[in-house]
Amino acid sequence: MRLLHIMDSDDYEGCTRLAVRHSARALIVSDGKIAMIHSLENDFYKFPGGGIEQGESKENALIRETLEETGLHIIPDSIEEFGYIHRILRSLIYEDECFIQNNYYYFCKVTDEISVPKYTGSELAEKFVPEFVDPRIAYEKNSRVIKDDGMVYRENIVLKLLIEKMDAEQALPRHAGQGDLK
Repeated sequence: MRLLHIMDSDDYEGCTRLAVRHSARALIVSDGKIAMIHSLENDFYKFPGGGIEQGESKENALIRETLEETGLHIIPDSIEEFGYIHRILRSLIYEDECFIQNNYYYFCKVTDEISVPKYTGSELAEKFVPEFVDPRIAYEKNSRVIKDDGMVYRENIVLKLLIEKMDAEQALPRHAGQGDLK
């Protein structure tokens, strides 16, 4: 999978412990809009997805996390790699710990079936709501977020790349049989 960006805070000198937690995130495009999670509490957008559990494949984590956060059912055969963002920083929890995370982004399609999302306590506190939103609106809203632990910045990197890809594909003439955005 191609590297999209490196987020290196260069603030981890002296760390004696390492925490690694990778994630898988969905890029679900429909009619020029992207499926995202809107935090009504702090007014930002994030891509559906989350942590990859021990022994779980990236694709299975993508399917599970997207279902939990949006109620959308990913079609496994539709999953296509977009890229990943590598993040390294001093832990936000422990002073002596360095945190490393690869955030893997995948284009995918979903079925017509929609289930009820299953939010964790922190997600309920954020007042998460799944939405299909114009990626430009999500990018602009995220650009106004003042307090960010890096997650909103990371999502805006991907939103910008997605907007550029969508704009480039709309500028190209479409041919018979050409599929949706991949």
